[in-house]
Amino acid sequence: MTDTKDEITDIAWLRGLAEEGTRTPIRGASILFAAGMIYGFASLAHGAVEAGLVEVGTEAFGWIWGVAVLAFLAALVVLIGRLKSQGGVETAANRAFGIVWAALGWGIFSLFTSLILSDLSRQGASSMADWALVIPSIIMAFYGVGWAVTATMVRSRPLWVLALASFAAAPALAVLSGSPAQYLAYAAALFGLVAVPGFFLMRAAKG
Repeated sequence: MTDTKDEITDIAWLRGLAEEGTRTPIRGASILFAAGMIYGFASLAHGAVEAGLVEVGTEAFGWIWGVAVLAFLAALVVLIGRLKSQGGVETAANRAFGIVWAALGWGIFSLFTSLILSDLSRQGASSMADWALVIPSIIMAFYGVGWAVTATMVRSRPLWVLALASFAAAPALAVLSGSPAQYLAYAAALFGLVAVPGFFLMRAAKG
């Protein structure tokens, strides 16, 4: 009997969360916009170096992504501070949105840390250059999960389109592995499937 009541309560909470999400603009999308723009431009730079359009050594890859990470962390501090200063009522839908995307970010960070530690522990038996061939696909799969959960929370078909497009981008990027076009296509995916949606969600929240 208690289990049945708990299940009814859970269903009611999930229904309320979805209904609230359809009425309330999503806050925090500015972070998605920043991530898509910063890492999108980093991916463009990576592709330009790999294509030989910029005459620098491959050691530039580490600098490109290192600077991108630092830039995103700086943006994250500013944006979180701005969101807190805005105040207002924080809805359950917005809390769930924040938790989902924060968990996704930590998952990506954990993945990269694991790859680096694996490379170091095997003393070069594996190479970050090899991992770089599949990382864009893995990241887009992560984003697909994020959009799918968000779409479910707010009952949004357009967000489901983003989720499916992100999932489709993962194998498409894998097909391009090893070519300069891979990171140029990855940049397009980050701009189109992360930065642009983040911008419109951010604008909707302000409106």
